[in-house]
Amino acid sequence: MRRKASLILLALAVFFAALSPMLRWYAFPRLAKIPAGQYQDMVLEAKDATLLDYGTMKAKKVSKVTIVQTLKGNVEASEKIEKTAGRDVVVWDGLSYVVGPDGKMVSRIPERYIFDAHTQEPVHATGEMVDGDPVRREGIEFKWPFLTEKRDYEYFDAQARVTAPIHYRGTQDFRGVEVYYFEQTIPWTNVKLPKTMPVEGITPESVAKTGTTRWYTTVRKFWVEPVTGAPVYGEEIHKEELRGGTLLGDRDKVTAFAGHVKMREDYIDHTVNLVNSQRVLVLLMTSYLPWGFLLLGGLLLALSLYLEARSRRPADPRPAESAEPEPVSA
Repeated sequence: MRRKASLILLALAVFFAALSPMLRWYAFPRLAKIPAGQYQDMVLEAKDATLLDYGTMKAKKVSKVTIVQTLKGNVEASEKIEKTAGRDVVVWDGLSYVVGPDGKMVSRIPERYIFDAHTQEPVHATGEMVDGDPVRREGIEFKWPFLTEKRDYEYFDAQARVTAPIHYRGTQDFRGVEVYYFEQTIPWTNVKLPKTMPVEGITPESVAKTGTTRWYTTVRKFWVEPVTGAPVYGEEIHKEELRGGTLLGDRDKVTAFAGHVKMREDYIDHTVNLVNSQRVLVLLMTSYLPWGFLLLGGLLLALSLYLEARSRRPADPRPAESAEPEPVSA
């Protein structure tokens, strides 16, 4: 009986020991993915910013500029692309909507970002664009891969339509969460004007005819939770200028926007709580369950060997029963 039990325990030990690396290295890369229909929004603010008044073409100080950024998963588009891509794909339809202190629109830039649901690598397909212009992304955008590493990544800048390194600058504590801090600098770059302008009658084409160009630079900062790869906080030191042309009169350049853009406080709390809950799910598959199964397999193996050793012990000697003498016949 003991030997049969030891064999059962040995089989269970082998099963859990084999399940441990399989869960971490086989199941996790296939099961961990971004939901195709995910929706998220974020509000950022630049207080005491500089903003161009297109009516007078002069820059002025304003109390606040607000940027509302939304990302909406397009399930229908992702399913269509998956048929030819042969892998799980997420399509995010994004919108960056900027408003001034009076609540009026400053700019709106739509974007479509197509990427692999598991690795966050870009997937090139029809519809990939920024502000209606087709683009071919290289590198990540918005989100880092699961289990982010302490290294530089390539990050796509939607304003300049270029990919540049975003550098790992160290590990920090952000409101009780261990995060990796990344920073990217985009030098002054000639970029396109938004197709939707704040003043009726002013279009990118009409501005281009005057010879005036738009220039942009930014220092982009992200604090990324490494297990989920999700940024818990972000900032940008953002500057835009209009340069040259007859639109500016005798001026060489004018500031179109300058400000330190930061995530609004209520969205920080919401993001940190959301990332903490998702972090537990990822750790279950990458750490808690694999190590738990490995430990359980070791305990079952030890118990199996113990029972096997008990079953092989010699039986205890017992004293022979005294036999009564047989009667002797005459």
